[in-house]
Amino acid sequence: MLYRALRVVVRPTALAIWRPDVVGTDNVPADGPVILASNHLSFADSLVIPLTSPREVSFLAKDDYFTGTGVRGMISRQFFTAIGSIPVDRDDTRAAQRSLDLALAHLRTGGAFGIYPEGTRSRDGRLYRGRTGVGWLALTAGCPVVPVALAGTDQLQPVGSRLPKIVRIRVEFGAPIDFTGRFDSVPAGRARREATDEIMAAIHAMSGQELAGKYNERAPEQGA
Repeated sequence: MLYRALRVVVRPTALAIWRPDVVGTDNVPADGPVILASNHLSFADSLVIPLTSPREVSFLAKDDYFTGTGVRGMISRQFFTAIGSIPVDRDDTRAAQRSLDLALAHLRTGGAFGIYPEGTRSRDGRLYRGRTGVGWLALTAGCPVVPVALAGTDQLQPVGSRLPKIVRIRVEFGAPIDFTGRFDSVPAGRARREATDEIMAAIHAMSGQELAGKYNERAPEQGA
């Protein structure tokens, strides 16, 4: 309900103000489970993708956003609920697997789930190596993966910035990748790695970012 209200009220205004260059929306399946795997440049990415996607997309968000008190807590809770966020406790010792389990449960209801295989925002604009959680999720859920390439969102809301700037951004939804039956006889670890690398190669082909050639690590003060 809140998500629909956001799209009806906020989406037209946001698109009119920022006029993003959106390409390939017809590559996103109209229904059924699908993973949208994107590069990650800004906190705003989790707003940009839902606002430009042709269907509802859910992302994980820190459960702190849902448990605050007072007016600020209420606004945060309403906002993250409205954009379809799924709360997760990052301090849980099993946070990584718990996140994937929540994502899998969402996909099994036929939903669209957004994920950043790099794990955290790129602080230097390079594309980092994908973590294999996205491969596990795709192979376990048995659903297609739509690679997504964002450009300009790092200027929309740079790290540390409170308010978004008026800049042009680009969102490209790539052709769906279907892994059905392709890794049936491949060891699980290798299958996850190869699926993840294929997804990242598709993102790189669209984004044109320099490859970092290593994993990205979250800065203590940065968040995801």
